[in-house]
Amino acid sequence: MNILDFAINYPDEESCRKKFKEQRDQMGVTCRHCNCKEHYWLENKQAYECKRCRARQTLRSGTVMQHSNLPYRYWFVAMHLLTATKGSFSAAELQRQLGHKRYQPIWEMVNKLRDVMGKRDDEYTLEGAIELDDAFFSTEISLEERDKPLKRGRGSQKKTKVLVMAESKTVENPKPGKKPKKVRYLKMKVISDLKSGTITRNVKEHVESTADLTTDDSTSYTKLKEHVHSHTASVIPHQDLSKVLPWVHTAISNAKRQLLGVYYKIKPEYLQYYLNQFCYKFNRRYFGENQFERLLIAAVTYAPDFKSRIYNRNYCG
Repeated sequence: MNILDFAINYPDEESCRKKFKEQRDQMGVTCRHCNCKEHYWLENKQAYECKRCRARQTLRSGTVMQHSNLPYRYWFVAMHLLTATKGSFSAAELQRQLGHKRYQPIWEMVNKLRDVMGKRDDEYTLEGAIELDDAFFSTEISLEERDKPLKRGRGSQKKTKVLVMAESKTVENPKPGKKPKKVRYLKMKVISDLKSGTITRNVKEHVESTADLTTDDSTSYTKLKEHVHSHTASVIPHQDLSKVLPWVHTAISNAKRQLLGVYYKIKPEYLQYYLNQFCYKFNRRYFGENQFERLLIAAVTYAPDFKSRIYNRNYCG
């Protein structure tokens, strides 16, 4: 939805809380103690009470807002800004727009939303024709590596390894200047190394066994053929990358450009959350105004695992 519609639909805290409850009621509430799905709503407590065991849980419990005291409207504004723009929106700018005094809780709120974006996308696996390659994203040197000599190239402490997988489909008679393949869905996963076992484990988790993989001839990919329908690996000259792996490298380029353009000094331990947001929005690029509603569903469905340290605002996006 555009900003005018958002202001009309969610003008105050009560309208946001009401919408959040409507969505949670629609998704269903399950008792954490006895798994009963029937509850009373206690308006004065803003909590659900299980009809069977009388256990209570708040409206925020089990959702992205769990353990948060920020207003509902803060969360709704954040969801709107994260989905309304084609690019991205930094937590520092969101803090300024909200007029909130402290940066840390706003940054945590945004990263919790990025966390549930990733959880939602992890519900799905890629299938069909898959392009796969690795990439190196510029990040801050981790605390554990700061006292070690700085390395260069692929092993640099300033680079974080990411496995990129794109579900693509060959286009018959593509128009001049257009890519020979059409992309559907995308996954980007931060990995600790480029060992064959690490790559294979991620492929088994995120790609269907019936898929047909296309990669370069890296030794990291030697065992992939054991876990998919087919695996085509070949030496790919740089000038042919746009033909053999067009969407993987387009996605990598776009993600790097977005991160550099919006965020400042991303720490490696938080890179996955930013990639979650990029992939979530890319995979729903045709949803239009429905992106907000889809993120609201994810916000109600998943509780985040996000944990943070205390950082100065100059080091987080």
